[in-house]
Order: sequence, then structure tokens, then C-alpha cells
Amino acid sequence: MKFIYTFLFFCFSLISYGQIDLPATNNTGGILKAEPETKSSGFPILRAEESNEESKYLREKPKEIDFREKPNNLKTAGDAVKEKWTEDKEALDKYKEDQYLGDFKTSGKFVELYCRDHQFVDGDQVNIYVNGNFVKRVVLSSGFHPVLVTLESGFNNIEFEAINQGSSGPNTAQLKVLEENGNLVASKEWNLLTGAKASLIVVKE
Repeated sequence: MKFIYTFLFFCFSLISYGQIDLPATNNTGGILKAEPETKSSGFPILRAEESNEESKYLREKPKEIDFREKPNNLKTAGDAVKEKWTEDKEALDKYKEDQYLGDFKTSGKFVELYCRDHQFVDGDQVNIYVNGNFVKRVVLSSGFHPVLVTLESGFNNIEFEAINQGSSGPNTAQLKVLEENGNLVASKEWNLLTGAKASLIVVKE
């Protein structure tokens, strides 16, 4: 009989030891599983207590830029261009005379004329003639204006007649002449009073 009491006491002790007290809860949902940790995107994660802090980059006010500033009193590119094209040369009497710009030979079928007002852009205009025939009227601007001239065999006389003198000085221009293959064969300038002409001769071989 004593043996039976001892055995029952031992079993009761084991059952009591195996019980675990669980906290009371009203949650009837499923059990959540821990998600595996993913790799960081490389951007810092702000904790709740950090989200209201002002970024150090925003605290630094950007420097105000004054486009009128000229470091070391140097001229800007715009100032240099403005001063370069402030005014034309003086309208001298010698500019009443026609000007000869030279001659050259070519085996090409045409030449390309590029002309522009290389001084003050004031509305200078010229008429272009080839062998006495009117080709085109050009208003000279700061950029090169292209004119294609088809050549005849032998001598080709190309003339630039000053229609006006613009609002300043003589009619002024820079002229570049390119062969059919793109080679530069002439680079000239003219200063003309109204009615005067600048001419060059192209010999087609």
C-alpha cells in the first residue's frame, strides 16, 4: 500500500512540473511567422525619434549667386563680344572705291561663299552678282550666311555690291570661300560705302 502512494505522488509531481503558465489574451488570429531579414537598400533608415530632425544639408543655406560678379575684375565673354562689336570703322572716303579681293583657280563645279558682318551688326546688306548676273541679296548678320555659286568654265567674276552702310560706319564684312572639296581657298574682308563693290575672280580649269 505504501508503494502505491509513493507511485501516485511521483506521477502527480511530473504532471505539475510539465505545465507552463501562458499570458491571457483575446487574440484569436493565426500565428505570425518571422520574415527573413532582407538586404539593405543602401539608404539610411530613420527611426521615429529621428524623423523630425532637420537634415544637416537643409540647415546649410546655399550661397546666393550674383551673375554680375566679375572675379578679379575680369571681363566676361559677353563683355568681350559687346566691346568688339561696339562700332564700325570710320566711314573714310577711300571706301568709296571698289575693292579687289584677289583670284584663285579650281577644278570644282562650284564654290561656297560665306559672309558675315564681323564688326557692329547694324543691318548691312549686299547684292551678289556672278558674271554680271544677280544671284542674291544678303543681310549681313553675326553668323556666316552661305551662298552656293555654280561656276562656268574659265573666268567667273563674283561681285558684292554695298546696298547700304547700316546704322554705323561703312558696309563691313568677312568673306570665306570654300572649294567643292571643302578646302578654304580665300579669307577676305571688305569696307565699302554705299554703291561700292568688292570683287574676286574664280578660274574654273
